Amino acid sequence: MKKLPILYIVIPCYNEEAVLPVTAPMFSDKLNRLVDLGMISGDSRILFVNDGSSDTTWDIICQLAKEDEHFLGISQSRNRGHQNAVLAGLMEAKDRCDITISIDCDGQDDINAMDEMLRQYREGFEVVYGVRGSRDTDTFFKRFTAESFYKLLNAMGVEVVFNHADYRLISSRVLQEFADFQEVNLFLRGMIPLVGFPSTTVYYSRHERLAGESHYPISKMLALALDGITSLSIRPIRLVLVLGFLFAFVSLAGIVWAIVQSIRGFVVPGWASTTCIICFFGGIQLLSLGIIGEYIGKIYLEVKHRPRYIISERTYDIDQ
Repeated sequence: MKKLPILYIVIPCYNEEAVLPVTAPMFSDKLNRLVDLGMISGDSRILFVNDGSSDTTWDIICQLAKEDEHFLGISQSRNRGHQNAVLAGLMEAKDRCDITISIDCDGQDDINAMDEMLRQYREGFEVVYGVRGSRDTDTFFKRFTAESFYKLLNAMGVEVVFNHADYRLISSRVLQEFADFQEVNLFLRGMIPLVGFPSTTVYYSRHERLAGESHYPISKMLALALDGITSLSIRPIRLVLVLGFLFAFVSLAGIVWAIVQSIRGFVVPGWASTTCIICFFGGIQLLSLGIIGEYIGKIYLEVKHRPRYIISERTYDIDQ
């Protein structure tokens, strides 16, 4: 009989004291249900990642771990952001399980989509992306900005799955390879596709947050979009290079125009030479900045080696 896969459900948490007591039993019931259906091993676990919360989130996680062996928890030494928290959980779990499913703590993502994710895994897919089937429940502004976000990323050369956030199944085999990716500025939904391996999508409906408040205001969404573009693409810098060529051409036309005007006597003395110098050096500077920026962009993607996460506490012995 084929061995059942061990699943770790990785759940990042930041100041979730209001929602964690509500969703933790839901995740536990789901895990037990999957075990009862014979889809996963009884050694499967739920791994909470405390992202330096300032409330009682970590205390709740520790209490859950004491009451039920299926709950595990790790805590970062400080708040490092959602993407770093997800990565910390995935890297912690990769040597302990066969597959992981990352999902947010707020209960908005449909946990029943895990069943289909596991079925797709058994069909041979190493990565299964959870994708929102529709955004009918969103306001026009949120729907427009979210969809524009994915379109902008694709236009900038970032490979992302449309309407996919961070609800996904990843096999440990993929995570072992992904561990070699050393970027400090993380944008996981753009990085995971770079690893390769067979992948597919599972569609689900997203619900309202069950409790508490969202920790992802528009400012953080914009910051995430900027990180996604700048950490995975140098196309914006190339646009600066193209702009430099364009202005260099325009400045050349300006020089010709200024000389003609000077010959025709339509300008005051010294105006033509001043204009020529400004146009010429303005174009050259933009061109030079574009070329230098091309190299800085490549260096920028390679030389950052700051720690992406630091785990300060665990609810379990690291050697268990």
